[in-house]
Amino acid sequence: MKFLFDVFPVVLFFATFKLYDIYVATAVAIAATFVQIGWVWLRRRKVENMLWVSLAVIVVFGGATLALQDETFIKWKPTVLYWLFGAALAVAALAFKKNLIRAMMERQVALPDGVWDKLLASWVAFFVVMGALNLFVAYNFSTDAWVNFKLFGGIGLMVVFVVLQALMLARYIEDKKAE
Repeated sequence: MKFLFDVFPVVLFFATFKLYDIYVATAVAIAATFVQIGWVWLRRRKVENMLWVSLAVIVVFGGATLALQDETFIKWKPTVLYWLFGAALAVAALAFKKNLIRAMMERQVALPDGVWDKLLASWVAFFVVMGALNLFVAYNFSTDAWVNFKLFGGIGLMVVFVVLQALMLARYIEDKKAE
């Protein structure tokens, strides 16, 4: 359910684009993100920083798309978001010696320090590659193809990446049980 909730604005963006155009879809994505944050606030009285960052990026880039009637800005939005997440992970590790992946997951799984470092590096690399891939599709294919990639390619690659991470982590969880 959390996964579906997280992709809610993207799914609405996709459906609206297919029915109308990029500008209506952008307005719907902005509204959906506000609704998403409102729902989280009402249920938990706390909104994760990642959602606030996502809202800021969609408002800035989606707002520019609507104000200037230029779809280039909304096409940059996923790249900016991916690169911000990758940069946040990298800066936290390099400048503050804080592994944010470990901070989020260490209650669920115990891993050796080196594995936490590899996990962090893989997420940083994933976000960098996803941002670049988004720009490649945005600039080399039609808007329709980019919208399809945004939903199916972006989410599909994320699912594949998470499954590969889980398979890698499972080895360490089994080792822990054996001990």
